[in-house]
Amino acid sequence: MGSDEPIGGAGARSAAATAFPVLIAISASHLLNDTMQSIVPAIYPLVKSAFSLSFAQIGLITFVNQLTASLFQPVVGALTDKRPQPYSLAFGMVFTLLGLLGLSAATSYSLLLASVCLVGLGSSVFHPEASRVASMAAGRRRGLAQSIFQVGGNSGSALGPLLAAGVITVRGRSSVAAFALLALLGILLLSRIGAWYSRELRSREAGGRPRQPEAGPGLPRRRVVATVLVLLLLIFSKYFYLASMNSYFTFFLIERFRLSVRDAQLHLFLFQFAVALGTLIGGPVGDRVGRKYVIWGSILGAAPFTLAMPYAGLALTSALSVLIGLVLASAFSAILVYAQELIPGRLGTISGLFFGFAFGMGGIGSAVLGVLADRVGIQEVYRICAFLPLLGLVAALLPDVERPRRRGARRAS
Repeated sequence: MGSDEPIGGAGARSAAATAFPVLIAISASHLLNDTMQSIVPAIYPLVKSAFSLSFAQIGLITFVNQLTASLFQPVVGALTDKRPQPYSLAFGMVFTLLGLLGLSAATSYSLLLASVCLVGLGSSVFHPEASRVASMAAGRRRGLAQSIFQVGGNSGSALGPLLAAGVITVRGRSSVAAFALLALLGILLLSRIGAWYSRELRSREAGGRPRQPEAGPGLPRRRVVATVLVLLLLIFSKYFYLASMNSYFTFFLIERFRLSVRDAQLHLFLFQFAVALGTLIGGPVGDRVGRKYVIWGSILGAAPFTLAMPYAGLALTSALSVLIGLVLASAFSAILVYAQELIPGRLGTISGLFFGFAFGMGGIGSAVLGVLADRVGIQEVYRICAFLPLLGLVAALLPDVERPRRRGARRAS
């Protein structure tokens, strides 16, 4: 991407073509954003000892961080559906930068909470508009585009604990400030993406093309609402379970297998790397075989592994965690595109709702599971959470809205 060549190439790009340079750029931005977001849970063992925190207080940190991220996302999405804001992407990253600086220097629990609020606010601004950019750049390959976008975030979530193990654990919490350099890099990259986004909006308006897809499946409103509720229940099961892994898997490994903090974080990295890989697989598979079937197989398919993991030895626990991450992660891209196509013309609102709900469930799950861990023990938490993927059975209630479109597309061709 040279300085004379705009991201995504010429403005005459066909609406059906996929702008891979834009997708790679927004995925890289997602990687930077979620690397910084994942610094928050990665430093939990350090702040737990430094501030003598209980598991419930650790859970509250995640709750505050993700509640901030979740509450504002639907609002941002609804506002930008009416009036897109291409440069809000770069502006949102400023909040993340300030939050990281606060985390590195916080001298009290209340300052920790204020800092993670800023980090969460940066995420709430980023995700709805970034998801819109991915959709605009997708052409006809919307599942693939969302997977490329999502895999950047999941890779960043995996990279955070690895960096924490190699840098923060060795040099201390003050070294979190060094990650503010990633925020500066993100601001520069998102400024360029914002420029492409602005040009693309002008090009679509000049060519009479809609900003986002308008054709829907034509389902009755009541059926659409019921379908959205089913999708949100699936998000609940997925992200409540992921909350147990992202916030407490290191503590589970330390207690059950007497691992060091560093070794436990490396196991968390393996799990989150599997999540990134599963995300990359889910979108294009959904484009080919149907998103409903990916959603069904992903949530319910993780159940045998989650049910076995609390009783396994260390090597098998590590292998099962990788399988859980790989299978469970393939659902979100399919769920998001399914919802966007179910309710056309509200791309930002739907993206904000589903990202926000996912973050909110992660935050609430972390808080609830922290209280539960204080009462019954961290190992019992994993025995209880093992049943969450069984909620994937409700995917049978999803209407098959894609099959008529495929038949229509074949007839048109």
